[in-house]
Amino acid sequence: MTTTLSTKGQIILPKAIRQRRDWEVGTRLIVEETAEGVLLKRAPTFAATKPEDVFALLPHRGDPKSVEEMDAAVLAEARRRHDRD
Repeated sequence: MTTTLSTKGQIILPKAIRQRRDWEVGTRLIVEETAEGVLLKRAPTFAATKPEDVFALLPHRGDPKSVEEMDAAVLAEARRRHDRD
């Protein structure tokens, strides 16, 4: 597949690539220059944060959860979402 650079410096990514990557109109991409060329990656939806940036922002009522309980809850939600798709 090939594409052409416009006079405005824009390129059109082939539809097959956009569809495989699920890149729709408005998708933000990170552009990295590498030794082999240019790399495009989907930009994260949210800025990176550290636990200390968000710790204790949401109130919690009840007993603290163990790591095992949290792991089980994450697995249950992942299974629920997988079954939905």
